[in-house]
Amino acid sequence: MSLDSRLPNFRALAPADRLAHIVQAAGLTADEAALLQSPGALGLTRADGMIENVVGTFELPLGVATNFRVNGRDVLVPMAVEEPSVVAAASFMARLARESGGFETSSSTPLMRAQVQILGTTDPRGARQALLRRRDDILAVANSRDNVLIGLGGGCRDIEVHVFETTPRGAMVVLHLIVDVRDAMGANTVNTMAEAVSPLLEEITGGQVRLRILSNLADLRLARARVSLSPEVLTTAERSGAEIIEGVLDAYAFAAVDPYRAATHNKGIMNGIDPVIVATGNDWRAVEAGAHAYACRDGHYGSLTCWEKDTRGHLVGTIEMPMPVGLVGGATKTHPLARLALKIMGVRSAQELGEIAVAVGLAQNLGALRALATEGIQRGHMALHARNIAVVAGATGDEIDRIARTMAAEKDVRADRALALLAEIRG
Repeated sequence: MSLDSRLPNFRALAPADRLAHIVQAAGLTADEAALLQSPGALGLTRADGMIENVVGTFELPLGVATNFRVNGRDVLVPMAVEEPSVVAAASFMARLARESGGFETSSSTPLMRAQVQILGTTDPRGARQALLRRRDDILAVANSRDNVLIGLGGGCRDIEVHVFETTPRGAMVVLHLIVDVRDAMGANTVNTMAEAVSPLLEEITGGQVRLRILSNLADLRLARARVSLSPEVLTTAERSGAEIIEGVLDAYAFAAVDPYRAATHNKGIMNGIDPVIVATGNDWRAVEAGAHAYACRDGHYGSLTCWEKDTRGHLVGTIEMPMPVGLVGGATKTHPLARLALKIMGVRSAQELGEIAVAVGLAQNLGALRALATEGIQRGHMALHARNIAVVAGATGDEIDRIARTMAAEKDVRADRALALLAEIRG
C-alpha cells in the first residue's frame, strides 16, 4: 500500500496518537516506535563515542511535516527544531502545493571538492601547467586511498588548479580534487585524498603544501526544487490569489536586491532545511556555510529562491543550492533517531535526501512570503508560540491548551497575559 502523507487532523491529535499514525504509515517496528516514544534514545554510552568530553545529551522536539509530494511520491518529513510554526508552515504550504502536483526536484552528481594549498613556487603559472600534465598520476594516487568508494562507482574524477598570484603570503597555487562521494557527505573521504596526493604535488611543483581540506562551497553538488501554484489555490477569505501572488513577487524582489532582507529571507529557507538535516544526523553547519556562500555567487548576497509568474498567472517558485548530505557515516549511522528519520522518509540515496530538503526549504520560504504579503508574520507565528508562553508561565496539562487558545483568540500572546490567565484558571 502506498504512503499517504496528508494525515488529516494530524496536528489536533495527542502525541501518542500522532506516533501511532507514523508507525503505521512508515511501517515502523515496536522497537522503533519505542525509540520515538521515550526520551533518551541517544544513550550516554553511544553519545560518549560520538564526541569528546560528554556529560549528557541534549534533546530537541522531533516533528513530522505532512502533505509533501515530491516527484509524484508522498513523503513524511521528520524535522528536529525548537522554533514554533516551522513544521506547521511547511505542512500547510505542502498541502497547497500538492493540489498542483507537489514539488518537482532534481540534483547533480554528488561531487565534492578537496583543496590543496601550495606555497613557495617561483613560477605559479608553470606549476599549474605541470600539475595539469600530471592529472592522471594525481587521480591514481587519490583513488588508491578508498577502494570501497571506487567499488560503489565513486572516486576522484578530475582536478582543477587555481592560481592566486598576489596574496599576503606570496603566490599561491590551489589544486582542487573533484570527487564523486556517492551516498556519503564525503568530508573524510576528500580530506584523506587531499593528504595522500600532497607529496606528489610538492614533487611536481617544487613548492610546499600547507592546507589540505574540503571546501564547504559544494557548488558541484546541487539540489533543485520547483513548485507551481494557481491563484485559486492561494485565494483566502480576505484576499484573492492574484493579489497574494503579486505580494509574494514584491517580497521576493526585495530579497533579490537587498542583502539585509536577503539574510532574513534565506534564514527562513534554512528554517525548513536545517531541521531535516539535523533530524537525519547530517552536518547542518556545512549546509548553512555552503548555502550562504552560494547566495553570493553573483558578487552580491541575494535570494536562494526565485519566484515568478508564468503565462497562466500561476506563481512559480524554484530553488537551487549546494546540498552536501549523506546516508552513510557520522551521526547518520550512529544516532538511532537519525536512522529512523531516514526510514520514515523512505529515501534511497543522498541525492534524494538533498532534493527533499530543498523542497521543504522552498515550502518554508513560500509560507513566510505569503504571510508577509498578507497578514504579517507575527499573527500565525505568535498563535503557535502561545503554547511556549503558557509553559513558561507555569501551565501544565490541559492548562497549556486553554491558555494558548485564549491568547490566540485575543491576538494577545504575552507572558504577563499567560500569567493572568493561569491565575484565573487556578482560582
